[in-house]
Amino acid sequence: MATERQKEAARQNLKKARESQSARAHGAKVPRSPGLSTAQENRLPESDFAFPKERKEPLVDARHVRNAVARFDQVEGVTDHERDQAWNRIRRAAERFDVEIEADNWRDLFKGGKAKKR
Repeated sequence: MATERQKEAARQNLKKARESQSARAHGAKVPRSPGLSTAQENRLPESDFAFPKERKEPLVDARHVRNAVARFDQVEGVTDHERDQAWNRIRRAAERFDVEIEADNWRDLFKGGKAKKR
């Protein structure tokens, strides 16, 4: 289940998306976030992923680092050791891209998450 803070963040994101969509519909030049195409993601080295063996959660910019933290508890089929390594990669990327992470440990992300800790 999502916390109130997560729900409020989701509401704010939806509000921003609707405002941008409306502005575009009325002729404004609102830039879209570039994202990664499948081809671009396929060309990334394994070292650019939180989970390199599975090639999951690319860590190429601040947006992707925040997404990796948000989806960390949804990654299945990895060991605790792999999660430790992925968390270290995410924290280093967060420092590099100036992203603040509140959780001190990846195990904190499982409280209320979808995935079950093994």
